[in-house]
Amino acid sequence: MKFINRFLKDKSGATAIEYGLIAALISVAIIGAVSATGSNLNSTFSKVKDNLG
Repeated sequence: MKFINRFLKDKSGATAIEYGLIAALISVAIIGAVSATGSNLNSTFSKVKDNLG
């Protein structure tokens, strides 16, 4: 019974999970930003190519 009570009061595992979730959310935001930037760059280079040719 002491083991179960000690396990329920231990917050270190929850902290690690929270940091993992934060890292995952930041990764998703970075991937979204890079994808949007890549699409915009592709469009810009296409316009430049059309104007040059």
